[in-house]
Amino acid sequence: MSSADPKSVKVHLTAGTGVEIEWKDGHQSRYTFPFLRDACPCALCDEERTKIGRRPGEEPHPKSGELPMFKAAAKPVSAEGIGKYAIKFKWNDGHELGIYSWQWLRQICPCEQCLTAKKTKAG
Repeated sequence: MSSADPKSVKVHLTAGTGVEIEWKDGHQSRYTFPFLRDACPCALCDEERTKIGRRPGEEPHPKSGELPMFKAAAKPVSAEGIGKYAIKFKWNDGHELGIYSWQWLRQICPCEQCLTAKKTKAG
């Protein structure tokens, strides 16, 4: 059993609150939709984040002297399972290229426990 195997997945599409995953090892992850949209794993979004040194899930910061533009809150229009390994969203901004594997979602878990573990591991 991999720690990246979900026991249950709840996508709160109608409420617009996000995704909850209970993993088979007992860990629980909660992702807001804006976090997931900003963490899109598709090549286009990954390249854009890499250029500016932003990690998945981190909100973009406006360049100095640039006024932030209004951006509607990210919400999926639909969500669908991809086999037994991932979930895919069609976002309200029209984007739908990202395939969020369970492994990727576990890797970017935003809970305090995982964030602390990543900081400790990084140095």
